[in-house]
This record gives sequence, structure tokens and C-alpha cells, in this order.
Amino acid sequence: MSVPAIVSLADVSVRERGRTILGPLDLELRRGRHTAVLGPNGAGKTTLLRVLAGYRFPTTGTVELFGERLGRTDVRELRRHIGVVSTGIAHLVVQRSRVHDLVAAAGAGATRPVATGGAPPADVDAALASVGASHLADRRGDTLSQGEWQRVLIARALVVAPALLLLDESFAGLDVGGREDLLEDLDRLMGSDGPTIVLVTHHLEEIPPRTVDAVLLRDGLVVTRGTTDEVLTDEGLTAAFGTPLRVEVTAGRRTARRST
Repeated sequence: MSVPAIVSLADVSVRERGRTILGPLDLELRRGRHTAVLGPNGAGKTTLLRVLAGYRFPTTGTVELFGERLGRTDVRELRRHIGVVSTGIAHLVVQRSRVHDLVAAAGAGATRPVATGGAPPADVDAALASVGASHLADRRGDTLSQGEWQRVLIARALVVAPALLLLDESFAGLDVGGREDLLEDLDRLMGSDGPTIVLVTHHLEEIPPRTVDAVLLRDGLVVTRGTTDEVLTDEGLTAAFGTPLRVEVTAGRRTARRST
């Protein structure tokens, strides 16, 4: 039995100021098959993520989220099932508050603690535990390291039990230790009965081992897509990044180096 598509894009393109910045492209993301999206700066990764989140409508083509077509349904209802963690919106969350309260506030769609309508305490505890952040519950957000804060932001996205979790450059600004801690958290989350995860990154070493599929973008177009073994190759990475690259795999983790 085939795995149902959680997102379907057909002949989608996005134009801005008379220039096509994404597409045209066709893409399906299937439930439970976690996907990495890679490409150089300006490849269209973040624009694609905004389309997947229902925050950016395509100029042409059709987008279906959870079987509902954008433009024919209430997109606000669809967004309730999508968690987004992005550096572009992270600054909106008020850090000068207790972490537990900030995660609870996400249940009400708020960026600061709320008196009513937040997520139940048990859900907050579960969300923090899922990313190894239970010990941060009583800390203030502005006392955390960058890696700790990233886990709190992911917990905020998880507390509403999304079907789809979109992570945009979640490792930005982390040192090696913070990166490795977050990688372990995400890999463990991928192995649970949690959301389908789409991870946007520039770097192979930031892809959790349980990631199943990959998409390579360049100049707004799909270079190749398929399983990580099919896509994350010397040829695929070289075509996407425009420089000769060699992929090395150690203990299920990949790195890319310039080929000489």
C-alpha cells in the first residue's frame, strides 16, 4: 500500500518583481518520509518552505496540503497542522520569559506568555522532552545558548502536534557541540510517531541519519530528488552547488568536500 502524500505541488512557480524565483516544479512529500532540501544561496529553498507552509501562494500551478487545495479551502485551518521553525520568525518570540510559558503560548499562536488558551502543561512537558529540553522549562529564554533556544523553538512548533514540521536552517549559529546535540534530538524525533519533517540546510553533516528523501535545488529548479542514497551523490551535489564535490559517508553521516 502506497504512503499517502502529505503535500503535492504540480507545475508550481513563484514570480517576484517579474523574475521567477522558484519553479516550475512538481514535488510530492509523503507522510512519514522525512526530507532534506539542499542547495546554494538563492536556490529557492526558503521560498519552497513558505509554499509548503501555506504562507506563500504560487504564481502558477497547484498546491495541495493534506489533500486540500490552496485557494479552495481555509488556509488558516491547514496551518494549524504545520509547525514552522525559521530564523526569519524566531526573533518575534519574546525571550524574556520562562521557557515553559513560551512553549505553552504557542498553543494559542502567541509569541509571549498568555493567561488563557495556551497548550496544556502535559503537552508542554511532552514537547520539551521530545527535543531533550525538559531541563530548560524554568529557565528564561534570554539566558539560553543558541542551541538550547533552537530546541525551545522546535518544542513550540511541536506542542500543537503538527502533522508537518518545517525546519529552515535550524543549525545556523550553532557550535559543533550544539549542532551534534540538536542532530541527536531531531534523529530521535524522526524515529518517533511524530510529524513528517522537512529540513532545509546547506550542509550534508546537518542531515539526521533517519532522513529518507532529499531534494536538490539550483536557481529555483529541482536538480534531482529521490532517496538520500540516490540524491546525495558526487554528481548530484556537484550539479546543485556548481563546484566539484565528493561525498563521504561515515557511520551513516555524510560530508562533502571539494573534489581535486
